[in-house]
Amino acid sequence: MKKNIIFFEAVGGSDKGPDGYRRDTMPMVNALKDKGWNAEVVFFSDDILRNENERNKIYQRVRDTADGYVSRVNPGNLKEEKLYFEVLRKLCADGLVGMPHPDAMIGYGAKDALTKLADTPLVPDDTYAYYDIETFKKTFPKSLAKGERVLKQNRGSTGEGIWRVRLAEGAYNTCDSLPLDTKIICTEAKDNHSEERKLGEFMDFCEQYIIGDNGMLVDMTFLPRIKEGEIRILMLYKTPVYVVHKKPAEGGDAFSATLFSGAKYRYDEPKDWQELVDWFLGQLPSIKSKLGNYDLPLIWTADFILDTDENGKDRYILGEINCSCVGFTSPVEYMAKIAVMVGDNIIDIVSEKKA
Repeated sequence: MKKNIIFFEAVGGSDKGPDGYRRDTMPMVNALKDKGWNAEVVFFSDDILRNENERNKIYQRVRDTADGYVSRVNPGNLKEEKLYFEVLRKLCADGLVGMPHPDAMIGYGAKDALTKLADTPLVPDDTYAYYDIETFKKTFPKSLAKGERVLKQNRGSTGEGIWRVRLAEGAYNTCDSLPLDTKIICTEAKDNHSEERKLGEFMDFCEQYIIGDNGMLVDMTFLPRIKEGEIRILMLYKTPVYVVHKKPAEGGDAFSATLFSGAKYRYDEPKDWQELVDWFLGQLPSIKSKLGNYDLPLIWTADFILDTDENGKDRYILGEINCSCVGFTSPVEYMAKIAVMVGDNIIDIVSEKKA
């Protein structure tokens, strides 16, 4: 083994510190160096990716000098994401350990991961994905007729393009499909603002989420116990590190668990949520097999919402998985400890793969 790991970052972006790096990158680099390994950061930009010679220079140098890479590029920081993923695929094909593989990033990070898990205890079976406008406009009036729904665009962040949709008046289950002039109330998770619209008009508005590369909408039942808080498990490969309890702002239509929307965060040890954590760890084989059978991501999160089963007992519903570039800069007191754990995980993963 070369005992060298490359951390890929994008040039610029709001996720950088004053030194130009993500705040959690150098702690991981230093943790590896403390273990006798080498690690370095390589930056991509859209200009580099568009320039075939420059792109190939990076590819060839990493291929020849490193055992693996860690991707620390936030979705949206590179417009040429396809070309970036192409480089990562070539490196994986050459035997480097991808953390994660680009297709794992797509499989875990895309919202339609929920539909692929809809036949497991993690996700309700009435969870749908719309890849074309015709299917969306035909099916969504039927699903909304049965109860409140949540629509989620594929690659949004901080709650943008995530809408709670409910009837403005009248009752559910009175017809098979709602008419297009039905008045609805739509609340966006980005800032919890609500709008009253007609169903047909709102579906026209949502076409923007379906059109284009990776365009898609996920349609899930709304879980009112989101008001009690969303529960996020931060994972390092197969190990839970901490649990974040994200309580939405009080009052009105608020349901968003983002800091921007006023949610309050509390950081707990995994043992404080032992039942949930143990149950989730038991689901990892199913998650892995249904999302492409790639290795689990190095750093990832799973978000859960409380629900109630037919016997009146608590159950947890998976609302989202994130793995493209999960940060661990908060709380500050965890960062150094997690960086060391990440370094140990990287060494273990690469050593096992290269053995």
